[in-house]
Amino acid sequence: MKSAQCSCSGYYLLAMTDSILDYISLYSIYLSKLSYSLISFLLTFFLVFFIASRVIKYKTNRSSSSSSSSSSSSLKRDKEKMSEQSLNLLVLGNGGREHALVWKLAQSKTVNKIYVAPGNGGTNSSNDDERIINLPDLSPIPLNFTKLQDFAAKNNIDLVIPGPEQPLVDGITDIFNKIGIPIFGPSSNASQLEGSKIFSKKFMKNHNIPTANYNEFNNAESAITYINSQLDKQDQKIVIKADGIAAGKGVILPTTKEEALQAIHSIMIDKQFGTAGNKLIIEEFLEGQEISILTISDGYSYFNLPPAQDHKRILDGDLGLNTGGMGCYAPAPVATKKLLQKIDNEIIKPTIDGLRKDRLPFVGVLFTGIILTSMGPKVLEYNVRFGDPETQTVLPLLSDETDLAQVFLAAAQHRLDSVPIGIQNNKFATTVVMAAGGYPETYNKGDKITINTELLPRDTYIFHAGTTIHNGELVTNGGRVIAVSSVANSLREAVDTAYEGIKCIDFKDKYYRNDIAHRAFQTQITSKEQQTTSITYEDSGVSVDKGNLLVQKIKNKVKSTRRPGADSDIGGFGGLFDLKAAGYKLDDTLLVAATDGVGTKLLIAQETNIHDTVGIDLVAMNVNDLVVQGAEPLIFLDYFATGKLDLQIASDFVSGVADGCIQSGCALVGGETSEMPGMYPVGHYDTNGTAVGAVNKSDILPKVNEMEAGDILLGLASDGVHSNGFSLVRKIIEHSGLNWDAECPWDPSMTLGNAILVPTRIYVKQLLPSIREKLLLGLAHITGGGLVENIPRALPSHLQAIVDMSTWDVPSVFRWFGKTGNVPINDILKTLNMGIGMVLIVKPQNITRVKQLLEEANETVYQIGELKTKASSNEPGCIIQNATSLY
Repeated sequence: MKSAQCSCSGYYLLAMTDSILDYISLYSIYLSKLSYSLISFLLTFFLVFFIASRVIKYKTNRSSSSSSSSSSSSLKRDKEKMSEQSLNLLVLGNGGREHALVWKLAQSKTVNKIYVAPGNGGTNSSNDDERIINLPDLSPIPLNFTKLQDFAAKNNIDLVIPGPEQPLVDGITDIFNKIGIPIFGPSSNASQLEGSKIFSKKFMKNHNIPTANYNEFNNAESAITYINSQLDKQDQKIVIKADGIAAGKGVILPTTKEEALQAIHSIMIDKQFGTAGNKLIIEEFLEGQEISILTISDGYSYFNLPPAQDHKRILDGDLGLNTGGMGCYAPAPVATKKLLQKIDNEIIKPTIDGLRKDRLPFVGVLFTGIILTSMGPKVLEYNVRFGDPETQTVLPLLSDETDLAQVFLAAAQHRLDSVPIGIQNNKFATTVVMAAGGYPETYNKGDKITINTELLPRDTYIFHAGTTIHNGELVTNGGRVIAVSSVANSLREAVDTAYEGIKCIDFKDKYYRNDIAHRAFQTQITSKEQQTTSITYEDSGVSVDKGNLLVQKIKNKVKSTRRPGADSDIGGFGGLFDLKAAGYKLDDTLLVAATDGVGTKLLIAQETNIHDTVGIDLVAMNVNDLVVQGAEPLIFLDYFATGKLDLQIASDFVSGVADGCIQSGCALVGGETSEMPGMYPVGHYDTNGTAVGAVNKSDILPKVNEMEAGDILLGLASDGVHSNGFSLVRKIIEHSGLNWDAECPWDPSMTLGNAILVPTRIYVKQLLPSIREKLLLGLAHITGGGLVENIPRALPSHLQAIVDMSTWDVPSVFRWFGKTGNVPINDILKTLNMGIGMVLIVKPQNITRVKQLLEEANETVYQIGELKTKASSNEPGCIIQNATSLY
């Protein structure tokens, strides 16, 4: 016996042998081979005893849960049945997807019966295969879950295969797992990947899976406020999605602000989609071709089926109303081998792995809707089941040796890698859907359907959807009635034969599109035209045009930072500044420069998708370092480096930089946006800034020669953690188990992510009046190193700062971090600012005036200590008092 089999769940082991003795002997042999020692023998004995007792208990429980005979209540199957017609399957659903599944499952030599609940005209037992039996009174709704459970137990069902998403979201998998019947479908918790747009978006953000930027809303007022603010921006396109399942109609693409506001009203106030609209998301509009990938997964291993492209619009040319899907083809030529590898590495594998890491191992079929943007593939949506009509297209492409029943069973038992799965080489499939006249709006039911199978081309198949048997006749019973799928050696041939198959079917007012796969043929034409095209710089991953577009996008915001001496006109080779125009005398002026970054706080910005506040941080870290030298910041330049330029992210970041420049009174005169494929992971970036200021020679700080014992220390309140110590911050938050979208522990009005990204306070304009009145001896910007290490940087070597922490209320954010991380007091004092972002060194006689100037600028000022003479040179430059009971 293989070790991989030993780790499988109980029902798989039971399926291998019908007797407890066989079961025990298999394990005894396996374990005894490990060692002949006495310890090994004892371990084997106790494990055998445990297994035997569990098996007996399992058999007893299964017997008592059903009133049927002992043979029908047991889930065990003889080992010999694995190669015979032994499997009884229960397929849930009644659409074209379910008919295609039943068609492929019926080809398995190991299948005995296939029950379809409720089924349709194509799966009706009046057809040729008597193994297929409809259960018309057992629709897979929660009201019938117990009945389905009882039916499965009484009829020896070996595997349940849900088709639609709603039963999965409603918990059908959990129902069958409780009684030990394998089911090929995810748990209700994992099904939230489709059941909640917000859940799936948070999941993608947490696992760095590329998708559209978004915002979530739980009330109409906040969503309307957002629309009113965002859609005033030029060229802003959005998508509005109801959070829950809305029968495929919960995605709205407004073209005007009025349409967007109406959509919000319909979803959240009128409750057009019921409780599915209690929450919604508004996300950026992405452009590009779309593909779908169906992935069979056992929670660990997975297999991607060929990429497909469907046609959602009702009319030719992708016009008209949205539908469930009017046709499909696979493999889609646009999905090259290189692109599929990228999708697997950046989307599919991180999704399967991420769900498992989140304790939601995904068993079943994951449908990933992907859009191929200029920035690379991004996820549009997840579904937790087979797509329709994608299923009718990709299943006929499976190889002859692929036994779908055994594949599904293996996946349900977490051993997918134990069965062969293959795709036919050099084959293409096309599906054309026939709909009732009037679909997707009002349409008729009950119209007779005639099918001439004698005229059906080879390798062409008919899959029923909205059909039923009435009075012995096949009639229409839905909007999408029936579909024709064809497999051929080329896509052109597959399309042509599918349309030949359409001619074999007739019913009143039938309708179908005549241009299925038109995008593929257009792509092929374009591809041929490009065969002689040289490789461009953009082909290597760098878009000069996109960089130029970013410059145009941010130009107006940057222009708003202009000041005397600089016009902030970007796009040239460098920035200019006229000191004389700014009021400086050249003979008496010194230039001061500072350069700094934001550090690992950027990782939080990237994880929360909030990028403008770190732009302010970047400016703050530089201009605060200038003002402590008595200098007025004049100009600022930023550097933004990324692996792949995202215009929105870069624009948000630079917008924050411009806001920081406005707060500090300096001009944003230039910068560098560097796109470096391979240097940074997708979605990541780094940044740096440089500020240049000017100071009169007589105003340079610190004035260490004028400092003496008795000089006073004033502290200006910080706005939070600012930009230092974030390696510690991130470690503590990781230790706490909180997500960035959780309620902030120290400020319930905000999410944790928003609270921690509050930008560094800029103190420039508040301090310059005191500097110009020559009231300050020195300044210390409290950054990395905290009060303990930053204040001494502004002092002469013979003086020390005595800081009394009882003179201000330490903000709760610092107490929370200290307590949650159990951080030693000395360590936190050397890492975080503890509520003081800037320290001023002032003569006692100047205290009143300095406080007056600062309070007029809306600063909170604390008198936190004084300077003293060191008793010896070995004493520290700063002593913190009353810090022992912080948390």
